[in-house]
Amino acid sequence: MKKVNVVTLPGDGIGPEVTSVAVEVLKEACRHEGVEISVSEHLFGGISYEKHGVPVTDETLESCKKSKIVLLGAVGGPQWDNLSADKRPEAGLLKLRKELGVYANLRPIQVYPSLAGASTIKEDVIAETDILIVRELTGGVYFGEPRYTSEENGDPYSVDTMKYSRSEVQRVSRVAFEAAQKRDGRLCSVDKANVLESSRMWRKSILEIAGDYPDVELSHMLVDNCAMQIIRDPKQFDVMVTGNLFGDILSDAASMLTGSLGMLPSASLGGENGLYEPVHGSAPDIAGQGIANPLAAVASAALLCRYSLNLESAAQNIENAIQTVLKNGLRTADLYTEEPGTTLSNTQEIAHLLLKAVSEREMVSF
Repeated sequence: MKKVNVVTLPGDGIGPEVTSVAVEVLKEACRHEGVEISVSEHLFGGISYEKHGVPVTDETLESCKKSKIVLLGAVGGPQWDNLSADKRPEAGLLKLRKELGVYANLRPIQVYPSLAGASTIKEDVIAETDILIVRELTGGVYFGEPRYTSEENGDPYSVDTMKYSRSEVQRVSRVAFEAAQKRDGRLCSVDKANVLESSRMWRKSILEIAGDYPDVELSHMLVDNCAMQIIRDPKQFDVMVTGNLFGDILSDAASMLTGSLGMLPSASLGGENGLYEPVHGSAPDIAGQGIANPLAAVASAALLCRYSLNLESAAQNIENAIQTVLKNGLRTADLYTEEPGTTLSNTQEIAHLLLKAVSEREMVSF
């Protein structure tokens, strides 16, 4: 069997619980395709700070760079909120993204038929929604310089810089254009070009390369309008491309279309490197209770198969297994409603059915 090494960074809170399920499912799906997955696990985030004094060590970064394939859990927790900015768990995540050069973050927003009634938004509005948000991940206000806190006339103030170059915008836009070519052929670029210079650069840079993709219909939308439209009429969108800050906010808002933030996977790509992680946070309030929703982490493993391993059949096998869980009515607490045919389930019950479905490579019904 072909052997592939994947670095896992379970992180904090529920991260270890959901990552362990994702790894089991990943190994089983890949085994069917003649690929053996070996795992190198490292401390990351708050737990790394507790042992090493930093959220990510140089050794961990080197291991990630060598493997080129990283599966991440979640980072953060209230016990680390008062650390200096460079010691916080989130600083480790930003550093990892920068070091790997994963500049394009792909966040699928798919409403599963079995969950169309789980959202607080009307079912007829969200049914059949299928959006791909492409978020620029290594630029913008999260990385711009200068950034500092100072004081003027006794009044403290802080500065963050939103900076984008033409090359940064165009490289992530090409990822979005190419994704749109494989889908419905529509791309919406989201910015704040009526106010921000960086957004005017963003829009101009995309227009310069739009002619290279004549089969893609390009539109532009201001981010405040987009925040409203993605809730009002989500089916109008196919692929969306936007900057780091706007993409962070919009994708979390869009999670409510799926019923829970616990359903959203992501893939961060750059060159040969791939970083895969669920969009949800570390949820420290439920950590260690065995009730976390592992489906976003498992769906992230499916994206790993698709983009880093080029194993489309394994990716589809995992995604079918997720459908099986949902069709059989198993729900963790974040998704559970007292409806006929649904059962409040824990993490391991979900994991058991996922593995059964992946092993049998078909929809499994109990």
